[in-house]
Amino acid sequence: MDHSRIYKMPFASVYPLYIKKAEKKGRSKLEVDQIIFWLTGYTSKTLKFHLDAKSDFECFFEQAPSLNPNVSKITGVICGYRVEDIKEPLMQKIRYLDKLIDELAKGKTMEKILRS
Repeated sequence: MDHSRIYKMPFASVYPLYIKKAEKKGRSKLEVDQIIFWLTGYTSKTLKFHLDAKSDFECFFEQAPSLNPNVSKITGVICGYRVEDIKEPLMQKIRYLDKLIDELAKGKTMEKILRS
């Protein structure tokens, strides 16, 4: 399957949707950011840089300081696919983020979301 359209999509165009999804369920932008920081190793400064630069998903994940070592604990279905079975590394990272935001919107505690 060709995911090049998703990979080239600006992260900044999806980020507000993550926040909207979280806030609609009583969660916060700070929690969305905390998830992004945990997953990617970004800080608020480096996240802002990528948002301002309109980095696409490919660049966003390629330049991430470090993928959290506990990503293998992220399991389950998102968009009809089991995240642990996705073969394409970039698509798997995107779906990890989708899955974590989904868990936030479903009311899971940050401790569980961040696999603490």
